Amino acid sequence: MSKSWVIARRELRGYFDSPTAYIVVVSFLLVSGWIFFSSFFLIGRADMRSFFEPSPFSPSMLLAIIVPALTMRLVAEERKSGTIELLTTFPVTDTEVILGKFLGALGLLSVGLAATGIYALAVASLGPLDWGPVVSGYVGLFLFTASMVAVGVLCSTVTENQIIAFILGFIVCSGLYFVYYLQFFLPRELAQVVEYISISSHLDNLARGVIDSRDVLYYVSFTAGALVLAVRSLSRQHA
Repeated sequence: MSKSWVIARRELRGYFDSPTAYIVVVSFLLVSGWIFFSSFFLIGRADMRSFFEPSPFSPSMLLAIIVPALTMRLVAEERKSGTIELLTTFPVTDTEVILGKFLGALGLLSVGLAATGIYALAVASLGPLDWGPVVSGYVGLFLFTASMVAVGVLCSTVTENQIIAFILGFIVCSGLYFVYYLQFFLPRELAQVVEYISISSHLDNLARGVIDSRDVLYYVSFTAGALVLAVRSLSRQHA
């Protein structure tokens, strides 16, 4: 695990030594703020739910675009340059490599999520804000982001072309996000399956202010599963 942290720190340092970190954090902060406050003043009450709940025009949907763009290079670039072979010759396992890159990307996005806390403070200054749903919403958004990052890392292991990795990541993340809306056109039994599979339906539950263990378990299992597949994909490439 210590080697994973070393890789994660290297990735984070690489982000902040280049414009990448600042572009990602500032872009997410500004665009998510614009999305949120454009509807906040129409609602007319001190509430953050619209910031967390999924919709085709929401900060969470913005993450479905940002995450694949951020993760597309994590493994694909190293495969193309040949540095992944050098990295795997060191006393470090494939699991540690994948976990380290996952933690590095998640760390950067967590900075972006933390920065949006200024919006909660702004809302609290305008009226009485119930902080319970805010905490629950941030927990949900963090778990949602972790799942997206895991998918992005997986897609980055299947190709050495960053553009293809981005397209794959965007398709998978968007598909898992928007499949939630198919439930309204399906029979009840099938709709329940689709609702559970959807990554956004669990975020919607947490945005309501209740941290349900079933939603947390879904995100943890989903993230772990995607990372396991990423490890296997990387292992096959130098077996």
